[in-house]
Order: sequence, then C-alpha cells, then structure tokens
Amino acid sequence: MPQLPIPDFFEVARVGEIWKVDYAARAADAKTFAVQHNLEPVSTSSERISLLLIDVQNTFCLPGFELFVGGRSGNGAVEDNTRLCEFIYRNLGSITHITATMDTHLSQQIFHPIFFVDAGGNHPAPYTDIHTDELQSGKWIFNPALAPQFGIAPEYGQQMMIHYAEVLEKKGKYALTIWPYHAMLGGIGHALVPAVEEAVFFHSHARTSQPHFVIKGEKPFTENYSAVGPEVLVGPMGEALGVRDTQFIQHLQNVDRLYIAGQAKSHCVAWTVQDLLDDIQATDPELAKKVYLLEDCSSAVVVPGVVDHT
Repeated sequence: MPQLPIPDFFEVARVGEIWKVDYAARAADAKTFAVQHNLEPVSTSSERISLLLIDVQNTFCLPGFELFVGGRSGNGAVEDNTRLCEFIYRNLGSITHITATMDTHLSQQIFHPIFFVDAGGNHPAPYTDIHTDELQSGKWIFNPALAPQFGIAPEYGQQMMIHYAEVLEKKGKYALTIWPYHAMLGGIGHALVPAVEEAVFFHSHARTSQPHFVIKGEKPFTENYSAVGPEVLVGPMGEALGVRDTQFIQHLQNVDRLYIAGQAKSHCVAWTVQDLLDDIQATDPELAKKVYLLEDCSSAVVVPGVVDHT
C-alpha cells in the first residue's frame, strides 16, 4: 500500500493517556490532508481494504486501567497502539473501511466476582479460574442474591454454571475466568483509546467513510471473547445464551483484504480469528487469503506472577 506521511498533530507521547479529541480541528485537518494527498472518497475506490480493531478500549490499553494488556514488555498495548495509529495514518489512502468492536459489560455478569460466592459469602478474587469440579463440590456457587433479577431459581443458576464450565472444558477453551470489573458500559474504560479514536475519526473525514462499531459482551450468562460469537451458545435446558454474528463473514466476502489488530492477542483477537477461520472453512476456504493479522499491533495477557498467555 502507498505510504503517506503521519500528520503533525499525532503525538506518540500521548498514546498512553486520556484526553479529549478535538473533533473540529481534526475534521479541518482531514479535509486539508485529503486535498494535499489527492485522497478520494472510498466510494470511488476500486479495492476495498478493511481494518478490524478488536477492543481497542481504555480498559485494556491504558496503564492503570482495569485490564491493561501489558504483554511481556509491560507496556504492550501502548506500544501496539502507537504502531496501529501510524499504520492507519500511513495507509489512509488505501484503507477504505474501519470497524471497531467494543467489549461492553455490566456489573452482574458470569465473569465478574459478584456472580459467585463460597460458603462464607465471599466472592472469588480477580483472575480466579472456576472449574467444573469446584462448582459440583460447592466450593463456588452461583450467587443466589442475583437469581430474582434474572427470573431464575438459585438452583437453576448453579446448574447453569456447572453446564457452562463443562462446555468450556469439552471445547478445549480457557476455564471460566473471573476478571476485574472492566469495559463497564457508561464508564471511561469503555471508550476507545483517544489516540486511536482520533485516527479513526480522521480517516472517516479524509476518506468520507463512516466507521462501524460492534457491541459485544453484554449477555449475562456467557463470556464473549470473540467478536463473532459467545463462548457458550446454549444453556442446560437448550435456551439461547447468545448468538453468533454473521456480519463478519459477510463483510469478508465483500472486501479484498481484512487487517485485524487489537487486544488481547491471547483472548479476544485469538478467538475472533479462530471463529472467523471456522466460518471461512464452512463458507469458502479461499477467503482465508484475504485475512491479515497485524502481529505488532496486538499483545497477550500477562499478569506477572499469576498468568502468562503469550
């Protein structure tokens, strides 16, 4: 792809910080930039090149936030997003569409501490893995205080938790992990990283291309690492816990290339790529040739002394 210069307003030192994007200034800058570099609206492009950003949100990407993906370097997501912003700016004339997934949670969901209690009424600590045998033995039980709002009996809540853990184990997935409260809808952690938001906004004006946002992860009884669908689709009684999103495979059929970046490489990016490849195999294996992972724009979850998913 032809390389363009990086706009003067982009500051590497601010990629790991919270700040307000100056939309009016960036819109004006984009108009000038488009004229200077002969950029046309994407509607005139003969080639469709799409960029998929997986959960490039403050909660995962900024130091001090709930689930900062530091990777092995300790500053992984910040370094990744610096390269991601540069990739967007340098390839502004080639990228036609940008889609961003937004991990979206409420407090009372299966992967948050409040969902489980032990015999003493204590909640599991963040990064606790909950296994089938622990649920069967009663070491951890579904929090009965949550049952009324979900319209279920506490006993059925526990049955659902056991079923859920069993399905994860049978599918070879990660164990049910309790995460810190993160990506909370309405909170600052839910928002796109400002530097990336600025780049996406700039692209939308320079190329007259509306960005597309995909909300995922709001279902209470299932994890949703992948942008394509939840970890477990069906409950113990055959009830739907979530549905697979077919828009990505449909989108892939209509583009020439798809680049994927975001966080975390070990979780949401990994499962999105795997689910997308599964859909590709079921639809048209040739579509796999269109998919590219920006390896240096994604890092794995590493919690020093606790877990390393590199």
